[in-house]
Amino acid sequence: MAAPNIVNVTTIIGKTAVLAVGTSAGAIVSNSAGSGKVLKVNLVTVANVDGTNNSAVTADLYRSSVPYRLASTVTVPADAALVLMDRVLYLEEGDSLRLTASTSGDLEAICSYEEIS
Repeated sequence: MAAPNIVNVTTIIGKTAVLAVGTSAGAIVSNSAGSGKVLKVNLVTVANVDGTNNSAVTADLYRSSVPYRLASTVTVPADAALVLMDRVLYLEEGDSLRLTASTSGDLEAICSYEEIS
């Protein structure tokens, strides 16, 4: 099924996803193939919960087994947060928004998005 025409939607559900960011790419939000939905990502923040050491984050839009970088090894200072994205990004069917950390256990992410069908 194709993603809906966002002019003629019947449902918009606001959602929030969270992720403890690991050293392997992990999806904070995924739109499964054939979902009949489009996901509108509004905001992604990443916090470094380590009180001493900086960590870096990489974000990608994963489509057709190819990672397209939104950010690459951006430093998140110790005990600080980074607004990684505050502009709209649409995830089509089969797309995922993935995050990877340079250090395990240091980064936590929050993503605000809308599920449109």
